[in-house]
Amino acid sequence: MGFLHLFQGALMLLIATPGEAEIWTTFQGYENGMIVPVKDIIASVPLAPLVASFLFVSAIAHFSLSTFANKWYVDNLKKGVNYARWLEYSISSSIMIVLIAFLVGISELSSLILIFSLNATMNLFGWMMELHNQTTKKTDWTAYMFGCFAGFVPWVVLGIYFFGAIFQNADAVPTFVYAIFFVLAAFFNVFAINMVLQYRAKGKWADYLYGEKVYIILSLTAKSTLAWLVFGGTYRF
Repeated sequence: MGFLHLFQGALMLLIATPGEAEIWTTFQGYENGMIVPVKDIIASVPLAPLVASFLFVSAIAHFSLSTFANKWYVDNLKKGVNYARWLEYSISSSIMIVLIAFLVGISELSSLILIFSLNATMNLFGWMMELHNQTTKKTDWTAYMFGCFAGFVPWVVLGIYFFGAIFQNADAVPTFVYAIFFVLAAFFNVFAINMVLQYRAKGKWADYLYGEKVYIILSLTAKSTLAWLVFGGTYRF
């Protein structure tokens, strides 16, 4: 899996276009004694390297767990936990959602920081879910519910911008933006469903390792799909 992520990321850098997204913020200004917001562009982010970066994060995680961190990884799996998964997801999926934010029109610095942080928090609640339920006889869903809330809020914000653009001028919204928004929203929900199935321990999910395999497949599928959809979108910047 690590090589698949690495190959895709490297390929994107080789064929990348110079598309960039501007990040801006507003500062307090004064005009004729009145307080007015002053918009300031503080950075231009090259999109193709940013797309490749979350693939590289995943590649690093896979290579680490298959080499020097393998014993720690295997020992944790025997306990029914995988802390490395949540740490990696907290970085890679947060970069993913920031890229989606760019594509729906969110480029204000504070908003991007909050979207990244809330999504990372959602994944860290996944860590807490596994940590708290290692020895419990009955599953405690508190961390799961808090994680769902943290993960839901960024999608509300994305939806406001996405559907706002549609209501304003649906014809102007590129098809790939529709695909990215709905496909990735579906993928994010499937990850949550997989966790529910793991803790319900029904059918094949009674084996923790089966759920782990599903996570690995979902991770590769979701990241590859988003990466190439967004990469195609960089040609419009």
